[in-house]
Amino acid sequence: MALMLVIRLKGESGRKPEERKTLELLRLHKKFHAVLVKDTPAYRGMLKVLNNVATWGEISKETLAKLIEKRGRLVGNKRVTIEYLKEIGYDNFEELAKDLIEEKKDITEIPGLKPVFRLRPPKGGFKGTIKKHYREGGETGYRGEAINELVLKMI
Repeated sequence: MALMLVIRLKGESGRKPEERKTLELLRLHKKFHAVLVKDTPAYRGMLKVLNNVATWGEISKETLAKLIEKRGRLVGNKRVTIEYLKEIGYDNFEELAKDLIEEKKDITEIPGLKPVFRLRPPKGGFKGTIKKHYREGGETGYRGEAINELVLKMI
């Protein structure tokens, strides 16, 4: 099973009730917020509902380490530091990313770490429109490994 990153691309207006509820359950309250989810049938069903609102794909260990380092936040909006990682038993961000991807730990099990990452709009903008699916040259929906490129532009 892989670890997937889900990024909300569209705002609140014009959302169907089932889309709103699914976004709420995934804690994607604002545009450009991202969460990590496991690749299970339950989450796949939720993502199917968000086909026109969000984009998702399998995140790599290197990208996840960079995401936690730059955009990970602790309670009180404090940055995740090497000192904090040593307190919880990790030497660096790569070790934590490896444990998360191999599912030895869940992001909610890490004390004080917020499960939502607040990203910026991508540097250089999107390649396509956010009104079309990724396969049709747009940005929404499943994008597989290409999520890593997008995340690096948004960190």
